[in-house]
Amino acid sequence: MSASGTATPATGGSTVRCGVAATARGGWWGFLGSAVNAVFGYVLVTLVTRGLGAYGAGAVFTGVAAFTILCNTCKLGADTGLVRFVSGDLATTGGREVGALLRSAILPGAVASTAAAALLFLSPWTATSLLPNLDPEDAVTLVRLFALFLPLATVTLLLLGATQGYGTVVPFVGVEQIGKPVLRVLIAVPVVLLAPGVLSLAAAWLVPSLAGFVIACLALRRCRRTGPRPASGQETAAARWGFWAFAAPRAVSSVFDISAVWVGVILLSGLATSEEAGIYTAVGRVVIAATLLQLAVRLAVAPEISRLLALNDIPQARHLYQVSTRWIVLFSWPLLVLLTSFPGTVLSLFGPEFEQGTAALVVLCIASAVNVGVGNAQTVLLMAGKSSWHLGVTGVAFAVQLTVGLLAVPRLGVLGAALSWGAATVVENLVAAALVRRHPGFTVVDNGYLLATATGLCLTVPLVLPARLLAGDTAVGLAVAITMGFSVFGIGLWRFRTPLGVRELVGVLRERGT
Repeated sequence: MSASGTATPATGGSTVRCGVAATARGGWWGFLGSAVNAVFGYVLVTLVTRGLGAYGAGAVFTGVAAFTILCNTCKLGADTGLVRFVSGDLATTGGREVGALLRSAILPGAVASTAAAALLFLSPWTATSLLPNLDPEDAVTLVRLFALFLPLATVTLLLLGATQGYGTVVPFVGVEQIGKPVLRVLIAVPVVLLAPGVLSLAAAWLVPSLAGFVIACLALRRCRRTGPRPASGQETAAARWGFWAFAAPRAVSSVFDISAVWVGVILLSGLATSEEAGIYTAVGRVVIAATLLQLAVRLAVAPEISRLLALNDIPQARHLYQVSTRWIVLFSWPLLVLLTSFPGTVLSLFGPEFEQGTAALVVLCIASAVNVGVGNAQTVLLMAGKSSWHLGVTGVAFAVQLTVGLLAVPRLGVLGAALSWGAATVVENLVAAALVRRHPGFTVVDNGYLLATATGLCLTVPLVLPARLLAGDTAVGLAVAITMGFSVFGIGLWRFRTPLGVRELVGVLRERGT
């Protein structure tokens, strides 16, 4: 693209370097944000569980789960639509239809979230059904507190989706992955010390949404400061039609996506106990932290793949997908090996009662290995415009999760919830990888992928496993495994830095440094 944002003819070498470099830059920002989010999310979970115990923490995180599901539902798929359509419009027309796209996306989301919030206020039975183990009055107050912030949080995510379409992940990272998690901890610390309670800690989680909304508005305004003339009325109508034809299936699949993360908490709260819901939340936090690189790369790679596909540059889009998957596999699988080997030690940091979740953590780590192994195949499906395919994939996966969960949670508790999420994860990602191979014709496995697999697994498993067998699931064993495994892993990383694509990652940092 030219400086003005209009599309220019693609040249093979420069296009791929531009796409990989942009993804690497965004990936580094995303990794920083994901790391901060994981650390402060862990700290927040620890504060809540230490301050309220597993029972009270389960009630808070059940509210967070319902809030998150509703927030993602009320977006109506428009945030993903903005990532795809804004980046594509910038690549092909210089952004003439961006204004129409924003108006089409934000107003319906604001109306839907406001209606959902009003429904929660007017139906107290929803709160008592969701939180049967909590005092009815406290349950109603808690749900109404979350409802109050629902429209604000929904519109914020839509605004941030638009900024991603402009090719920058900094606003999203700054608001959702750094700003909110840090503020939540800073507010929660004095709350835990002075007035610990379910309502006060829920408020600590919600209040940073106000600052997030303001920053998102300012960030989008800055992105749109210099833009081309608006599109004509006919072009605007066509843009809206195409946008919602894509966003409507995504609206449903986004519900399945976020429900996969939180439905286990809700099932445990309703079919088991709030204590088990709290334990499962801690296990989920650990698993999400282990896949943070995949989440980071996803933020950066989505608009780049959308841009390349809009320019019909299929070979370079395929290369970008393969290189980014290589990075994800290379750095994620060793971490999953460590968590699988020392689950009790990791979970004991939350408190002794959380060691009940060790089997659940192992199950979810194995499923996550499949997840990171196919890279961001689902993102490719969406950026290729196949939101209806993605809806089918997530729908099948959610049906698997709900069926297994209803059968397993009453009998197995936390492990049953983990089995249901793990089964859905495996089904969803394997089917998505098969569909991506069909359209747009992307394959995951190449020589670089096989080398990343060998470096990530073959150099760490032979060293981590003996430490586990000799020292057991202890802090000493974990420390020895980290020292030995990652020392050898680092040597292999340096030796094969070029075919693994590590040179490109490091090169971006060097460019910024100079």
